[in-house]
Amino acid sequence: MTIRVLVADDQDIVRTGLTMILDAQPDIEVIGQAVNGREAVALAQRHRPDVCLFDIRMPEMDGIEATRRLAGPGVEDPLAVVVITTFDLDEYVHGALKAGARGFLLKDAGPALLSQAIHAAAAGDALIAPAVTGRLLAAFANARTGTNAAEPLESLTRREEDIVITVARGRTNSEIAEELHISLSTVKTHVTSVMNKLGVRNRVEIAMWAYESDRIPR
Repeated sequence: MTIRVLVADDQDIVRTGLTMILDAQPDIEVIGQAVNGREAVALAQRHRPDVCLFDIRMPEMDGIEATRRLAGPGVEDPLAVVVITTFDLDEYVHGALKAGARGFLLKDAGPALLSQAIHAAAAGDALIAPAVTGRLLAAFANARTGTNAAEPLESLTRREEDIVITVARGRTNSEIAEELHISLSTVKTHVTSVMNKLGVRNRVEIAMWAYESDRIPR
């Protein structure tokens, strides 16, 4: 199955380079390119790609606002968005995750990690650049001053607690299955159950909850 990707970046050389890297993958096809966030949103709504790859700093509308319009709270049938940027700044990551991004990468991540992020987003997983994952998730949680993690709607089972911890550490479904010695379908079932019990929309929010509730040391 081919993963259809929309690429948005205002720099021609970067946009072209990302497109060449992705098109070189046997199961990825770039179906459109945009030079700003407004055009990206319009193309995404028209073509419904499997994954959107957005730069953060773009004219007319930045990548965070574009992400919010396509994947943010209240969006029906949200799209999968991976945000990519040159700048390792906490506020960018916070904004992207709150806007509904399913992945966050730095532009020096390399072709292998870029491909992995696209595959993860298409499969419903979340991938954040390993170089920034722990620090940024913890900083995101700490930024919510004066609030405590909401109690689950229903108590988590011991296995679901394991799932929460592995998700918070950035593991994909396949990696969780291998680490916990369970089937891939069982992992997906547990992840869905955890999201329902926590009242969250995606794996990134599971990770946020894990840090807020001190499941993961800060």
